[in-house]
Amino acid sequence: MKITSVKQLLYTDWHSMRWIRLLIAIFFIQQAIYYQLATFAFIAAFFLFQVVFNTGCKTNGCQVDYAKKRQL
Repeated sequence: MKITSVKQLLYTDWHSMRWIRLLIAIFFIQQAIYYQLATFAFIAAFFLFQVVFNTGCKTNGCQVDYAKKRQL
């Protein structure tokens, strides 16, 4: 992956759900440090991964495409 594409991924397309995921990640990082629990750290890492790479369930992103399924 080129550095320019990483910069573009990080600096563009910041919508409300991405900000919410970032807040959730920060919350769980704080909880992991305060309570010293690895479980919270894994949850924080999951949400932070979604923030950095802009992944997750977007509009109809997690739905099964029934039209393609019927064609089979």
